[in-house]
Amino acid sequence: MKRYTLLVLTLIFTSIFTSCSLDDDTNFIGTEIIPIESVEIPEYFVFGERYEILITYNRPSTCYQFYNFYYDINENERVVAIINSVYSDNSCVEEEESVTVTLNFETRANETYLFKFYQGVDEEGEDIYYLVEVPVLAERPTSTSTQLD
Repeated sequence: MKRYTLLVLTLIFTSIFTSCSLDDDTNFIGTEIIPIESVEIPEYFVFGERYEILITYNRPSTCYQFYNFYYDINENERVVAIINSVYSDNSCVEEEESVTVTLNFETRANETYLFKFYQGVDEEGEDIYYLVEVPVLAERPTSTSTQLD
């Protein structure tokens, strides 16, 4: 719950300092954390290599646009959430749409990473996460296939 409170405060702070000026007609309201629906992540990482992690979420309407990732690091644990900018516009279409975004990740440690992908809150107000452990290998495994003559 403490982490969720920190997340909300971070979003409020970001909204205040990135809000539009009075001269701007973009109708920016603020930012909102959106639950993650699914993740495509490698089975393992190789130390020092870069990876694209595909993250899918449901955008509530066309007034929501991908802004950034909330990304918290604690040793080899990573908390990841989607942040959307929210706009007020009469032309918004109130239709949920599946959106996939890419998180670029570089392995900088030799230990297993624990990813915690934010999926919303439960009835008690506790954060829900999809947990994925990804081991890190020193080098890419070699293929052990045999050829037929």
